[in-house]
Amino acid sequence: MLRFLIIDDHAVTRRGIKEILLDAYPQAEIRGLANAEELMKNVVVGNWNMVICDITMPGRSGLEVLAELNREFPKLPVLILSMHTEEEYALRVIKAGGAGFLNKDEAIEDELIKAVDMILAGRKYITASLAERLAMELSFELEKEPHERLSNRELEVFLLLAQGKPTRDIAEQLSLSINTIGTFRRRLLEKMGMKTNAELVAYAIRNNMI
Repeated sequence: MLRFLIIDDHAVTRRGIKEILLDAYPQAEIRGLANAEELMKNVVVGNWNMVICDITMPGRSGLEVLAELNREFPKLPVLILSMHTEEEYALRVIKAGGAGFLNKDEAIEDELIKAVDMILAGRKYITASLAERLAMELSFELEKEPHERLSNRELEVFLLLAQGKPTRDIAEQLSLSINTIGTFRRRLLEKMGMKTNAELVAYAIRNNMI
């Protein structure tokens, strides 16, 4: 049985999405939630197949929710819905680990189910125009210096590691878990094409970063 979590602060939107999903997946379990706090309480209970999340909500935004879900539940796909256009947010969503982005005005029954089917099959829902923008972004990324490819948080962790700080101290300083710091370390090493902290230190010294 498929299980979906829908998070949107508008009850009418939640109900509409639920009805569309039930038409396509009559046996599905679908739970509608109003905010990020409710989501994080529910997502830990049971095995969910997908989260469908609005990007603009009171409190934490959909992008913040996406980041937290990626850290805590990396195998759980998240489809982001938004009133904003694809040009404004889709690239950010995919780069942040989202499984797809769909404008609410375009989230008619057929397109929403198409996106859900693709994501359930282990693929990302990406339009042709977004695929082109991703290709352009990749080309631009390849021209950057290694540290310029890092996110703000990854750069912060990189600089602390380059200063010789142990993971536990970094976690305490940034108010994050040791596991989260470990995840940031793995990501930044991969982005910079390195394998050890010693390489990070040498790079930072060579580029006058410490």
